[in-house]
Amino acid sequence: MEGLKVWRLSSSIARPSNLRQLFGLGTSSGLVRCLDNGAAAANATNTRLPSRNRRASTSTSTSTNTSDREAVRAIRLKKVEQLRSKGTEPYGYKWDRSHSAKELQEIYKDLNNGEELDSESHHVSIAGRIVARRAFGKLAFLTLRDDSGTIQLYCEKERLLNDQFEQLKTLVDIGDILGASGSIKRTEKGELSVKVVSFSILTKSLLPLPDKFHGLTDIDKRYRQRYVDMIANPEVADIFRKRAKIMREIRKTVESRGFVEVETPVLQGAAGGAEARPFVTYHNSLGRDLYLRIATELHLKRMLVGGFEKVYEIGRIFRNEGISTRHNPEFTTIEMYEAYSDYQSMMDMAEEIVTQCALEVNGKLTIDYQGTEIQLQRPWRRETMHNLVKEVTGVDFTELEDDLKVAKDVVLKAVGLGLDSKDKSSIEACPSLGHLLNEVFEIFVEPKLLQPTFVLDYPIEISPLAKPHRRHAGLTERFELFICGRELANAFSELTDPLDQRARLEEQVRQHNKKRAEAVSVTDGTGEQKNIDEDSMYEVTLDDDFLTALEYGMPPASGMGLGIDRLVMLLTDSASIRDVIAFPVLKISQ
Repeated sequence: MEGLKVWRLSSSIARPSNLRQLFGLGTSSGLVRCLDNGAAAANATNTRLPSRNRRASTSTSTSTNTSDREAVRAIRLKKVEQLRSKGTEPYGYKWDRSHSAKELQEIYKDLNNGEELDSESHHVSIAGRIVARRAFGKLAFLTLRDDSGTIQLYCEKERLLNDQFEQLKTLVDIGDILGASGSIKRTEKGELSVKVVSFSILTKSLLPLPDKFHGLTDIDKRYRQRYVDMIANPEVADIFRKRAKIMREIRKTVESRGFVEVETPVLQGAAGGAEARPFVTYHNSLGRDLYLRIATELHLKRMLVGGFEKVYEIGRIFRNEGISTRHNPEFTTIEMYEAYSDYQSMMDMAEEIVTQCALEVNGKLTIDYQGTEIQLQRPWRRETMHNLVKEVTGVDFTELEDDLKVAKDVVLKAVGLGLDSKDKSSIEACPSLGHLLNEVFEIFVEPKLLQPTFVLDYPIEISPLAKPHRRHAGLTERFELFICGRELANAFSELTDPLDQRARLEEQVRQHNKKRAEAVSVTDGTGEQKNIDEDSMYEVTLDDDFLTALEYGMPPASGMGLGIDRLVMLLTDSASIRDVIAFPVLKISQ
């Protein structure tokens, strides 16, 4: 930016009694300083400049308090009245732009310092938000940011028509959205600028932007007011641009293989396709409960029954469960199903999707995630759950007898030292060998799977929708993909036997209802009832229509669900799922 220092005003100065002078209402012209907390430039003829090297006190509050915020808003509302009294509408209808900021930076990248292009062919028109400003005497510099980047507005009093320069000084604030037109100039200091001949306030901002030096640092507020977060931290918007690229690349990849995108219901009569607590709503006209979908699986399989051979859906999934850095109640997945294939083909598809997205977003297959180097070069490791558990814990489940109690004793003897009480209780509560194997895997193996790894052949007890393994009894043809210790994808050779499917789903319902009955209530010693497991309290119903569809015949098929939010986290080096969802669900603000 041009060489005048931008000063931040201490919040202790910006008190309502001084605000009229500070925000340039009814004061004489003179030195104009930028108020980086989003207020207008101040006209203060007798104000001493602070030292050029002086920084604001570190004890200064990083957010404008409520009274100052409301005072700023009141002053800006008066500016809205002033503009309208002058016949200027502060909320415009449109602005004809000739270029974006990035386009201008690219077109005139070779323009020399001090050079100016004033011919008609170099007359440009741009629009965007003012994010910085400084002025002195008859010269003012504003930084305008649009969707593509920033460019400087070079404003001279002599070039602006009528009283526009005075309007610029007294009525334009940081945060306002302006349209400006003029010629191209590169200043002596090398800043490409639009030398403004006219401008228009397109949207008058009423609230101050966050402090320049500290930005918007309150994490909770950043998520709650993402629109302010993106203004204060432009790199945040880059994550969502990358997310859009990832979505496009996913569609491009699967459609290049002949998959057709379809849409299935969000409101469903039975919440199936996963084991998760659903959101329940009530349809007044139908007089019945409906569920927000917890998966797209069962309806996509109906499409295979109907004759489609390659289908996919990118859609929102809703689960009424906990919130964490990895979990949001609503999230986005892609689910896809391919007739006449098995789960091996879905491993190839998962590799293809992730690597193509990585190349599109980062241009390389070696990426950094939270300080860990991840190698995405194909092929990725493929290993069974049994072998991974043996590798990490030394316990070989293939050698254990069918006696569940003995198996638990063997596991606890091998890994019990240092095991916390919660994990120990989870192991002791496992109702079958399959559940025990999976529990040991989740506790000890999953966090160690940093590099891309396909974990194969899950126990049948925890895989009710997967085909039985063709060579190993008690297992299924199922894999999950892990990267950085997180599940990214889940896939099966799909179960197509309608009788087997009915038996497994009915058993799943029985097991859930048993757990639900145990969790309904216990006495806490005083005779009062006390819930012990809220997450088990929801009702599970059988999707009879899906089972009917299977009885008409579904071709052999493979299917996969891949979490798009977690993929975006990985490829943008984002620590929390809230960083990659524009408007995440949050607790009610106190």
